[in-house]
Amino acid sequence: MTSDRESPLVEKILNLKNERNAIILSHNYQLGEVQDIADFVGDSLDLSQKAAQTDADVIVFCGVHFMAETASILCPDKTILLPDKHAGCPMADMATAEELRKKKLALADATVVCYVNSTAEVKAESDFCCTSANAVKVIESLDHTGLILFVPDQYLGHYVESKTGKEMTLWPGYCPTHTRILPEHIVRLKQEYPEAKVTVHPKCHPEVIALADEVLSTSGICRYAKETEAEDIIVGTEIGIIHRLRKENPGKRFIPVSEQAICPRMKLINLEKILWSLEDMAPVVKVPEEIQIKAKRAVDRMLEIGR
Repeated sequence: MTSDRESPLVEKILNLKNERNAIILSHNYQLGEVQDIADFVGDSLDLSQKAAQTDADVIVFCGVHFMAETASILCPDKTILLPDKHAGCPMADMATAEELRKKKLALADATVVCYVNSTAEVKAESDFCCTSANAVKVIESLDHTGLILFVPDQYLGHYVESKTGKEMTLWPGYCPTHTRILPEHIVRLKQEYPEAKVTVHPKCHPEVIALADEVLSTSGICRYAKETEAEDIIVGTEIGIIHRLRKENPGKRFIPVSEQAICPRMKLINLEKILWSLEDMAPVVKVPEEIQIKAKRAVDRMLEIGR
């Protein structure tokens, strides 16, 4: 399907977007057609902050459910639409608030740091939130010697441990998409593209991270792609980001580590669903006030430390 802004479908979306005083936000992993129609493309927290800063009444969040929840946490007075209600995150589902409460009882006085890829209820049970971009900074800011419980991504947690030297109790969650990226994929591509730089997401296996030139969040990968002099870049994260990288850096070649590194939930949203969502003003994602207040505390503490 074309994302040509002169197509009838796109014209309908843009007209309705104006009528609703809406903006469209797209995560880096979304389909190319969705990224092309969006007002902003970025990582989940950056998009939620864009939502909070805009004068728009309606936020069409093209991502997965926890991302729309984060937007609701940061801007509770806006209407947050998630064009497909089935667009969830398997890793976020690996940690529930009830399970976390039980773990906190077992680990008395532990400081809970949750990755932003978690539900609003889990954020509400946490002391700090973090992103893949600032997880190291958040953990380094904890100057006490007490126990740290890191939820829910064990591989991001392992990477943070290796960078900070701080031992943490790691929740046994993981991203199914990033665990499909294997060391042998990188070894093979390095043989094929010997001059290429390798950049991977910190949600990958430690063995994959060990082979990378750069370990970066999605926003970091996009920034690195612009700044590096390398012409060939091997990219170890969800393949949706390749669209943005090629679009922003036409003179460089981007090679996905694995064509299997695809998140099917991220690919549920398309142009038709964006149009239907704006027509019906549904599905709406709204975090209850009690949870929103507690979850925002964890997010605000992170933002005080730095993006």
